[in-house]
Amino acid sequence: MAEEPISETFSADPLNVETKGHNDGLLAFDEVRPRLFGIAYRMLGSAAEAEDIVQDVWLRWQATDRSVVENPPAFLATTTTRVCINFAQSARSRRETYVGPWLPEPVDTRSDPALGAERSEALGLAILLLLEKLSPTERAAYVLREAFDYSHRQIAEVLQMEEANARQLVSRARKHIADGRRTPTSSEEQRRLLEAFIDAAQRGDLAALEDLFAEDVVSYSDGGGIVRTAARAPVSGRERVAKFIAAFASHFWTGITLRWMETNGQASVLLSRDGSPIALTTIDASAQGIDQIMWIMRPSKLAAIRAARLNIE
Repeated sequence: MAEEPISETFSADPLNVETKGHNDGLLAFDEVRPRLFGIAYRMLGSAAEAEDIVQDVWLRWQATDRSVVENPPAFLATTTTRVCINFAQSARSRRETYVGPWLPEPVDTRSDPALGAERSEALGLAILLLLEKLSPTERAAYVLREAFDYSHRQIAEVLQMEEANARQLVSRARKHIADGRRTPTSSEEQRRLLEAFIDAAQRGDLAALEDLFAEDVVSYSDGGGIVRTAARAPVSGRERVAKFIAAFASHFWTGITLRWMETNGQASVLLSRDGSPIALTTIDASAQGIDQIMWIMRPSKLAAIRAARLNIE
């Protein structure tokens, strides 16, 4: 069932009785649950944290006097957004002490298409990484506008501010995102470049790697301080990144199997050894070449990807 526009009133069941209260509340929640998860995931960059937020909102919904809620979808989306804003404040302080580069937790959008079903905007890992640099309120405004097509008036209502302020917030967030990223290539070109990169990386072909990279390419490795092979700092610059990738080719790729996937709406490859995932690799690319290489290596961030693959195989 499609969600009703936020500006419309949710029709209450005229035959509402106490025994139906829980079921009605559950139905209303289940109808918008994918949207709630989509908002939370985009704002936090973590599927695990997003699930916790959705569970928290469900508990709040159970404790709410639903007889006075005219529009449950709007109420639930607003509650989710505000809980995320509060949570993001503490998440930011935790990530400041994170060991090594922090990257968003990837999600398998082929096995969980609901995440990007409404709009795929603000879902790519490069965008989620940029969203981390915004204030939580800016992030909320951007996600609601770009990913869920909320009007500025609706965003103002969610964030409890004047419409003009909401409009300014969205504009400022868009500018930050645009300034932080070149115009991306098509998904087909991204896939082609990723395939070429993996091939060159396996061979340790320095010249081929340099040909694929933009001048200011950056390689991020997220091991969370747990994975020894993950670089503790980003590696940047065409020559430095090419040498870095080529240097570990002789031992890193031994016994590796590749599984091509779609995570966050983009091509990626899951690297496994002896049946266990050790990294998920993807890129962000523009007309200048590969701008970013992202190696997600922290086991907890790979666990959900592995589980999703097992569920559909």
